[in-house]
Amino acid sequence: MCSRTCAVVALSCVASFAADDSLTRWKVHDRSRPLPPVITPAAPVKPPSDAIVLFDGKDLSKWRNGKGGPAEWRVRDGFMEVAPGTKDIHTGQAFGSCQLHVEWATPDPPREKDQGRGNSGVYLMNVYELQVLDSYRNQTYADGQAGAVYGQYPPLVNASLPPGQWQSYDVVFHRPHFAADGKVLQPARITVLHNGVLVQDNVSLTGPTWYMARPPYKAHPDKLPILLQDHDQPVRFRNIWIRELAE
Repeated sequence: MCSRTCAVVALSCVASFAADDSLTRWKVHDRSRPLPPVITPAAPVKPPSDAIVLFDGKDLSKWRNGKGGPAEWRVRDGFMEVAPGTKDIHTGQAFGSCQLHVEWATPDPPREKDQGRGNSGVYLMNVYELQVLDSYRNQTYADGQAGAVYGQYPPLVNASLPPGQWQSYDVVFHRPHFAADGKVLQPARITVLHNGVLVQDNVSLTGPTWYMARPPYKAHPDKLPILLQDHDQPVRFRNIWIRELAE
C-alpha cells in the first residue's frame, strides 16, 4: 500500500516528465513550434540594499573582455552599448546561484529581421543563455525569441516592448551540481520575469545553450562570470545588479 508521500512523489515525477516532453516534441529552433501569446508588460525595479551593482551607468570597471583586459564596449548617457566586433564581455567576479537584474534596449529604428534584429544574450555562468532580441512584431523561432532559454524553452508569453524602449529581466538562477566524476547530481534551474511578467517558471536546463544543438552537461566550477554577448548589433544595457543566493 503506497503512502500519501509516495503518491506525491509519483505525481512530481509525472509532472517532471511532462515538462521534459516539450524538449523532445520539438527540434531545436523549430519554426513550427507554437509562439507565445503577446501581452503588455510592467516596469523595472531599483537594486536592493544588499545587491552587488555590476553596472551603474558610469564605467565598465567590473567587466572584462575575453582576454581578461578592460571591456571595450561604449559607455554614455547612463548605459553601456555593444561595440560590434569587440567581442563578448564578462564580469570580473564569478557567481553561482543568484538573483540577477538586467535592463536592456534594442536599436531604434530596428535593423534587419528575425535573429538579425537586436540580438544579444545574458549568459549565467558563461554557459547558459537567456536570449536578448527585439521580439516586438518580429517573427523568429520560439526558443530563440526574447525571454527564451536559448534553444530549450520559449517564454511563456511575449512580453516585449517596442525597439528603443528599456526592458528588464529579473532572474532567479540555481546552478547545477556535479559529482566528483562529473555526473550531474542536480541540473541548473531558472526562473525569469521579463518586464515584470513570468516567462520562465523554474525550468530545468538540459545543459549548455547552443545554436542548433542541445549538448549534455559538462562539469564546471561552482562559480563562473556573467557574460553579455556581442552579436554585432548595438544593444544597450543598464542597471545591472546581482544578489548571491545561499546553496
